[in-house]
Amino acid sequence: MDIQERNVHRCGERVVEMVDMEEENFAVSSSSDADAAFDAVVGCIEDVIMGEEFQQLQQSFMVKHYLEFDDSDENKLSYTTIFNEYVDLLEKHLEQQLMERIPGFNMNTFIELLMQHKEEVPEDIFDMLLTFTDFVAFKDMFVEYRAEKEGRGLDLSQGLVVTSLIPVGSKHSGSTVSQ
Repeated sequence: MDIQERNVHRCGERVVEMVDMEEENFAVSSSSDADAAFDAVVGCIEDVIMGEEFQQLQQSFMVKHYLEFDDSDENKLSYTTIFNEYVDLLEKHLEQQLMERIPGFNMNTFIELLMQHKEEVPEDIFDMLLTFTDFVAFKDMFVEYRAEKEGRGLDLSQGLVVTSLIPVGSKHSGSTVSQ
């Protein structure tokens, strides 16, 4: 019986597993290993983007640039420069954190896997990653942020109507409730 050490990609945890190298059938399937590794990387990404450092980087970047964005169909030339700066700052920070936590991590390989498994990734994580590669998602993030900062966010209170289920004039329409 040989002992093999393999990196399972759980934010750098190492797992030592005993594998009988003489047996023809291995108990561990490579597809389940790949799925577990993918899930572990997504977990690490969630840890990083929910972390204080990433949140502060993103927040300060958005505060610095949100006034530049508007909700028109035309895109300003400055958007491209801001997008490139955003990707440089935040994607590189994420990639650096993942490389520290997961030896051998490769962002390009992960992005290919991500596109194949996007339905398995929590929506908020996927949306965040999309802002690194999809300019429209990036712009939408800034337009929504600006609307929120200016108090123009989605206000559902105007659409709410409260209607009593008890008809007016019935004996239960009083203000007291029997117990």
